[in-house]
Amino acid sequence: METLNYRFEQGSRRLTAPPEVVGVVGSGNLEVLIEPADLNGACTIEISTAAVGFGPIWEAVMRDFHQRWLLADTRISINDMGATPAVVSLRMDQAVQTMLGDA
Repeated sequence: METLNYRFEQGSRRLTAPPEVVGVVGSGNLEVLIEPADLNGACTIEISTAAVGFGPIWEAVMRDFHQRWLLADTRISINDMGATPAVVSLRMDQAVQTMLGDA
């Protein structure tokens, strides 16, 4: 297992809904927990993954996600079992949309 941590500043969208979990931890999938948190305007993402050595890919996917949503005061926890970047993006977008009531 590998744990990766990212912190993005200068977000503008704050989520106020209760925490949400989307996805399921299983082969080729992942679980995303998204919750509001007092982080001085930042968005933090912690990833626990079984796929060791893919840090640069995770970073690119997380940067793309942050640029799309610009979340602030949001904590995201991901438990991954080898999801592809497309599945990661899908689940993360699903989590935000659920929080916004767009799902």
